[in-house]
Amino acid sequence: MNDQDLLRDALEAEAQAQRALLAGDDATASTHFLEAAEHYRRSWERAGKNAYGRLVGMLKATSAFNPPIDSLRQSITSMGQPPLWQAYTSAVATFGRNNDAVGGLMIGLFHPRGSPVNGLFGLSSEAYVLAADGGATGSAARGGAPSRT
Repeated sequence: MNDQDLLRDALEAEAQAQRALLAGDDATASTHFLEAAEHYRRSWERAGKNAYGRLVGMLKATSAFNPPIDSLRQSITSMGQPPLWQAYTSAVATFGRNNDAVGGLMIGLFHPRGSPVNGLFGLSSEAYVLAADGGATGSAARGGAPSRT
């Protein structure tokens, strides 16, 4: 057998192991994982020392066999989603030609309407307070459906 034949055998043994795992047959899965690891090792020896992918396959097959098989079926725990209501704030200051300084604060809430991870589309509500040299100049509130790109 050449290295390619051994590699195909390794891939087939690993596929059988994965199918056995999905069927709940741990003993058969363990046998096929060991068989795949052996085929990967022999294929690497024949292909040359630079065939690192076969070493990775061998390590993968052996590490899938060594831990308890039940640990392979553990569900993935989510790190969580962003909050449904995302608060934000901003400050602004402008200076005119006649030294008319105007400043303000803005607070807002954003609620994503698509994927909360990327936040491309959603609803927002904002409130503004503006002040100038002479005191408060006004406030405003707005709502909308912004699109972030």
